[in-house]
Amino acid sequence: MTKQSTRPSRPARALALTAVATLALGACSLGGGDPDPTSAATSAATGAEDARRCTGDGALTVLTHESFVLPDEAKAAFEEETGCTLKVVTAGDAGLLTNRLVLTKNSPVADAVFGIDNTFAGRAVSEGVLEAYEPELPDGAADHALPGDGARVLAPVDFGDVCVNIDDTWFAKEKVDPPVTLDDLTKPEYKDLFVTPGASSSSPGLAFLLATVAAKGQEGDGGWQQYWRDLMDNGTKITSGWSDAYGVDFTAGEGQGDRPIVLSYASSPPFTVPEGGSKPTTSALLETCFRQVEYAGVVKGTKQPAGARAFVDLMLSEDVQAGIPESMYMYPASSAVELPEEWARWAKTAEQPLTVDPATIEEQRETWLREWTDITS
Repeated sequence: MTKQSTRPSRPARALALTAVATLALGACSLGGGDPDPTSAATSAATGAEDARRCTGDGALTVLTHESFVLPDEAKAAFEEETGCTLKVVTAGDAGLLTNRLVLTKNSPVADAVFGIDNTFAGRAVSEGVLEAYEPELPDGAADHALPGDGARVLAPVDFGDVCVNIDDTWFAKEKVDPPVTLDDLTKPEYKDLFVTPGASSSSPGLAFLLATVAAKGQEGDGGWQQYWRDLMDNGTKITSGWSDAYGVDFTAGEGQGDRPIVLSYASSPPFTVPEGGSKPTTSALLETCFRQVEYAGVVKGTKQPAGARAFVDLMLSEDVQAGIPESMYMYPASSAVELPEEWARWAKTAEQPLTVDPATIEEQRETWLREWTDITS
């Protein structure tokens, strides 16, 4: 990966608009006399700085998930530029942090948030826990924006394809043709070979449930419920989280388990290139992928609105976007970022990922999880 400078860039558009507004106001207040360009320029610069600076003691709390990583250099540069002192509070996965925002909305525990994903964005939007803020997005990021009102309060930062992964070495050794599709996982030749984290206890597990909803539709012959019954009849193992599934039960994981098919990410294979090797020992089945998008926003009721907006800008800056693959193992929302060589070669994303409208997820999530629990228990 190309080493990047970590200093965040200031949104040029915001600066330009502020400067224009300040210059126009200055001309009016002078009653038609010649404006002082030096004074106007100073006012514009001061206004732009104030629009991105914390006030008071400078404390800026960010609520995020446990996988959040911000390089030290980026954090230091942000704090120097904005006068904010960044405090990161983690709250489990996307579901847990969204729930925490909702439960504390009358007494906010954070100024900004990162990590709400498209499986829980509908709840954050409908509960009104976020302030409107629409930053200038980097190239390509608008492709991941939420529909409707969601785009006014949450900005897309990164994305990942949650996909079934397979241990290619195991299949070659056993001389078994590997699966390709979701339907393959229910076939007798793959009995007792698949492990996945649970939908009710894991963010990728929920993403896989949504993949099956998108692929199989609702109740009825061929619906997602019947698909899961078939999966369970074929010996699918469900774990509490991704770490157990990949690290313990997967044959290519650290625990060298006994199941060569696992739910993981499209970005997982590059991490299985053996030392001295030239290609991964695993691969992702790109026909099985659900696209998970993560967003940043300003928490309603924040006492640091300028600092919170600056944090959202930081997450969209060129330098932070460039570091996302290595720091958080997700794909940056910006299409201008050059991916690490291993990712470009071995971590292809799905051309047609499975998706479900966030509003539909919000409407049906609890029902689907209850039905899923009944089927898999």
